Amino acid sequence: MATILVTDDDPDIGNLLEEALAKAGYTVLRACSGKEALSILQKHSPDLILLDLMMPGLSGEQLLPQIRNIPVIVVSAKIDLENKVSLLLGGAADYITKPFEIRELLARVAVQLRNSNAAERTDQLVFDEIRLGGDAHSVNVSGKNIRLTRTEFAILKMLMQNPEQVVTKSAILEQISADTPDCTELSLKQHISNLRKKLRQPSGKDYIEAIWGIGFRLRSPNEKS
Repeated sequence: MATILVTDDDPDIGNLLEEALAKAGYTVLRACSGKEALSILQKHSPDLILLDLMMPGLSGEQLLPQIRNIPVIVVSAKIDLENKVSLLLGGAADYITKPFEIRELLARVAVQLRNSNAAERTDQLVFDEIRLGGDAHSVNVSGKNIRLTRTEFAILKMLMQNPEQVVTKSAILEQISADTPDCTELSLKQHISNLRKKLRQPSGKDYIEAIWGIGFRLRSPNEKS
């Protein structure tokens, strides 16, 4: 079932949302501030985010531009039309005003997850026995689902978008830096190493080739070195 991140500094509202979502069968993550939500997003990849705006430290408006490839439903007491329009144009998938009816919120959640799943099914990347979708940062290798970190997923997606081509280290870092702040020039080699091991476990194949001093490429396991 889908995982939903609830961000709200009001514990009563957070508890209400968590209880309703859990009863509906969803896995729930909680954040009481924008900074806490950002920290969670560096480690987890929820399927949807319920985002409060008026949070301490990093507000919902400040957090929204830093969220990539995850549908966001803003849940806020702000009712100003211009504010709603600005947030929807700025990346929010939907906006619901507090106080809200739980049934309506659950319906909006279901609609966004359905739309997201439909988009992901049409956005699969395939290379040899690797199938990569947009959902949950997982990859299917030789028929087995393998869980990836956000950084590993971003790296693999970029390599699969450029199969058999050498992708430079600088290009990888530039492309994925907005989504994966934990990936640096020093840590990239370790992320690649972890990704290679995960791809090799179910298939016995080594898909990623390091091009010394330049970068990496996704290669056919049948290709002669």
